[in-house]
Parts: sequence; structure tokens; C-alpha cells
Amino acid sequence: MSADINKLEQLASQVRRDIVRMVHGCQSGHPGGSLGCTDYFVALYFHAMKHNPSFNMDGIGEDIFFLSNGHISPVFYSTLARAGYFPVSELATFRRIDSRLQGHPTTHEGLPGVRIASGSLGQGLSAAIGAAQAKKLNNDNSLVYVLMGDGELQEGQIWEAAMYAPHNKVDNLIAAVDYNGAQIDGPTSQVLSLGNLRAKWEAFGWDVLEIEKGNDMASVVAGLDEAKARSGKGKPVVILLHTQMGYGVDFMMGTHKWHGVAPNDEQLASALEQLKETLGDY
Repeated sequence: MSADINKLEQLASQVRRDIVRMVHGCQSGHPGGSLGCTDYFVALYFHAMKHNPSFNMDGIGEDIFFLSNGHISPVFYSTLARAGYFPVSELATFRRIDSRLQGHPTTHEGLPGVRIASGSLGQGLSAAIGAAQAKKLNNDNSLVYVLMGDGELQEGQIWEAAMYAPHNKVDNLIAAVDYNGAQIDGPTSQVLSLGNLRAKWEAFGWDVLEIEKGNDMASVVAGLDEAKARSGKGKPVVILLHTQMGYGVDFMMGTHKWHGVAPNDEQLASALEQLKETLGDY
């Protein structure tokens, strides 16, 4: 399937506008990682995945996605809304009392597109592996995707799951790591070094693919296409997605300080000046 890179880039710009407006509107949330992962989400939902916005929780016959690092919910919600899962206008309720758009995705309100709650880190890979095995049992040839944060890899459960998947030949799974080198308390290299991530995943038996330019749409699209081509060959696939936290907003880029901080009115205006409106704001 060919991709219209220009169209995807326009979508990404609008999603980034949604993110900064959502977090500003409630003065709470996580803009840094959301902005950094925008190109991945747009490429995934508008190019790579076979999915249905009418939404069936079982996901039979379609590709499904799990967000493990649930704090980057703004980019997830914006992407789902722009893909038709629920009205774009609902983005204005982000983190409000009784809203379906909680700070970390939940399932009790029945939000289309959300299959697991992901407020606690470290669990998404395990859930994705279970879903991928269920697809195999059901003779369902579609794929399962999951995104994790690099700081999240400091959770032990990730590595239990990482050991399990290759042993059981879960080769209909494409995992990704948002490899931005930053977490809430600072650089991952200082908080708890991840070492050689490629070597670690390869040692566990995964097929490792790196996208060096995780904020370049053409590179992300090509990387996802390559990951799909490598699936079904006996090994799970993991993408090391090199991104920059806060990408697209100059004063948010290159620092962990915007991991979980909301912009004020002046900062929002500056951010929106840098992000082109392409689909209309909510």
C-alpha cells in the first residue's frame, strides 16, 4: 500500500495541535512524549494498520494496537478521533471529570479504540502477546502492535514478556519502543541506563529494526512497512523508534522537562504558531 507522505505530514501537524491544546485546556497531561510519537501514530493508523473505527473489542479480523506507556494518551486520543473512532469535538473533554478521555486510557467508560487500561507501566507487551496468541488460536492472520516507552523498559515485567514471545514464536507481533532517551526524572542514561538496546532485544530472540529518524514521516512509514514484511517468519519484531521528546515545538524539544508539564497561554500561542492547522481544530 503506497503512502501519501504529504497527507500524513498534514495529519501529524493537526494531531500535534490537538495535543498542545488538550493539555493546555486542562492544565495537566504529558505533551513531550505525545509530540515525539505523533509521526508513529499517524503512520500506524492512517497507513500501516488494517483497522475498523466502528470498533469491536475482540478485534477479530483486524490489526489491533495497545498503548503501554499510557501517559501519552493525548496523541492516542487525537489519532483515534481523527481516524473516526469518536467525535473530534470530544477531545475538548480531556481529563475532565466524567470524561471518557482520562489522563491514562481506561476501559470502564467504553472508549472506542481502547482495549486495555494502561496507567501502570510495564504491562502492555504482556497484553499484546496474549492478544497475538489468541489471533493464532483463532486462525486470524492480522497483526498486533504495541508501543512502549524507553524509560518503561526499566520495568521487569517487560523482560519477562520479551523472553516469552520468541520462545513461543509469537511472530504476528510488532512491538515498538519510543527511544527518546528521556523520562520524567531526566535522561534514561542517568536514571537507569538501558545499555545496548539492540543487543538486548536480539539476545532475547527478537528481530530488531531501527528507525533512526522517528520524526520523519517517510522514514516511519518505510520502517513500519519493513516490520510488516518481517512478521510471520518465526520471530516477534521490535522497532527501536528514535524520536525527540516534544518534537514540533521548539521550546519543548531536547529536554525531559516537558514530559508532564502543561503550557501556559503564551506558550500555547507560540506552539500553535509553529504547528500548521490542516484539518480544523476541535
